[in-house]
Amino acid sequence: MAFDFFKKKKKKEEIKLEDLVLSKLKPGFLVDYDMRPHKVMAQNHYKWEEGAVTYEWELKEGSETWFLERPEDDGEVEWSLCQKKPISMLEGDIADHIEKHEDPPEKVVYQGKTFYYEEDDVGELFRGDAKEGLPFVTWDFTDEKGEEFLTIEQWGETKFDLTIGFEVEEYQFTNILPGED
Repeated sequence: MAFDFFKKKKKKEEIKLEDLVLSKLKPGFLVDYDMRPHKVMAQNHYKWEEGAVTYEWELKEGSETWFLERPEDDGEVEWSLCQKKPISMLEGDIADHIEKHEDPPEKVVYQGKTFYYEEDDVGELFRGDAKEGLPFVTWDFTDEKGEEFLTIEQWGETKFDLTIGFEVEEYQFTNILPGED
C-alpha cells in the first residue's frame, strides 16, 4: 500500500548500558580481547547430564574463531576461551583408541605438551535458540601446571573434535559495543 511508506519503522531493541557486559553478549556485538576486536557470531549453550548449563559465545577475529564459555553461575564466575582443532593434532591415533576402548588414554600430547585426564561428561549442545540439542560426550584434560585445558568431544560414533583453551578474566574483555546480527 502507498501509505505503508509513511508508517513508522519498527524500533530496534533498545540497548541499555547495563546490557554491555560479557554475560549479555548477543550475536552482532563487538568486544575487544587482547586489544583486538572480536565479533559475536553466535550464542549457544550446553546442558550437562547432571543438570548444569554452560553458556558459549562464538567470537570471530579475522580468520580465527574462538569460543568464550561460562558455566552457569554457582557462586564464582569462571570464564574460558578456547579454539576447535582437528583431533589429528594430538599425537597418536586418539580417535581410533576411543573407538576401540570407549575412552581416551589417561594422557594425551598436543604440540609437545602433555595433558592429563580429569573427568568426562555427557551433554547436549543447543545452537542459538534451538529446542533440540545435539548429544555428545566429552573428556577433559589439563596440563601439568593447570594453565591450559584440552577437551575431546565425541559426536555420534566416529566424529571427534578437539578443543584447546585456557581460563580468562572478565576484565580482559573491553569495549563491548552493540551491533547488528
